[in-house]
This record gives sequence, C-alpha cells and structure tokens, in this order.
Amino acid sequence: MTFGDADWRNTPELAEPMFAAFTVMRQLHELLWCLAEAATLTAPGQLADDVECAGQRTAELTRARAAELAAVDTGAFRRGFGPLLERVSRSVRDGVDGRQPDRCGAELMGAKLAGADFRGASLRGAYLIGADLRRKDLRGTDLRGADLRGAQLDEAAFLTQPQLAAANGDPTTSIPAALSRPDHWTPLTPITPPPGTP
Repeated sequence: MTFGDADWRNTPELAEPMFAAFTVMRQLHELLWCLAEAATLTAPGQLADDVECAGQRTAELTRARAAELAAVDTGAFRRGFGPLLERVSRSVRDGVDGRQPDRCGAELMGAKLAGADFRGASLRGAYLIGADLRRKDLRGTDLRGADLRGAQLDEAAFLTQPQLAAANGDPTTSIPAALSRPDHWTPLTPITPPPGTP
C-alpha cells in the first residue's frame, strides 16, 4: 500500500525510502499484534474502549505516506501505549491464582531459577538473556524471552513471535495457539552415559 505495489528491485531509487518505511512498519505491526491480543483480554468497558482507540490510531499510522513513516519515532510512539498495555496486563494477572510479586526490571541475566514461581508476575523490562526458566509455569506472566525449555507459555501475556524466535525452547514448551514453534527449537536429547558407566 505504501508504495503502490512498486518493487525496489525494479526501481532501485525506492530502496532507501522503502527500507526506512519497513523498519517503522514492522514496529507498528508488532504493536498492533499486542493491541489485538489486549482486545481479547479485556471485558467491555473503559479499558476495552481505550485499547480499541489505540488500535485505530496505530492502524491509521500504518496507512501514512513513506516520508511520514520515516519521520515516526517508533520508540516514543510505543512507549506512549506502555501504560495502557500494563493496565491490561495487570487486569489479566490480577486473576491468576497464587499470583507472585512482580519482578519488573529485575537483573536476571544468566540466573538459575530452578524452583522459582512466576505465576502472574510481571517481568516487563527484566533482563532475562540466558536466564534458565526451564519447566516453569509462566501462564499469566508478562514475559520477555530466555531459556524456555519445558516452560508453560500458553497463557503468557503479549508474547510475540520474535520473542519466541530469540529464545530457546523444545517440544515440551507450551505456546499460545496464535504463535508458531520456531524451527530452531530442538527436541530434548537424552543424556547417554559413556560406555562402561554403571
């Protein structure tokens, strides 16, 4: 739509503005994904109305001209909807039985979290690179990726395909029905003891 079906391979001068617009468009569509999910998580009322309005505003921006898209500060635009998505997340997590304390912004890089309980906790902004979340019940958790082998993610809030793609998982990791299991998630490999080991 933005470029009227033009192809940068046939029109090389479009390459630079097209790539610039694509960078912005990708961010807007990821936000639309979150807002669409938020709409399914909210009961009728003011919060649902606010989510619908945010979705309309974002969708309208995706129809902007290339020059307008290139000028969009996607970081600022997305941050503007952060409080709204946090309200939705909180409303979901408030209903989780045995909800655990939030760990927003926690420094958990490389952490070994065996036995940790994150049900209903917010991990927004937590540093989870290399964190071991294997076999954790993360339903109702607002999650940003890590080692997710065996984790239960089927009800995680605002989980996106890029987050899954950046994480490690396996066939025992449960994910939301709307997402696809990344190809690089490998099956569990049984540990074979060395020959002669009792």
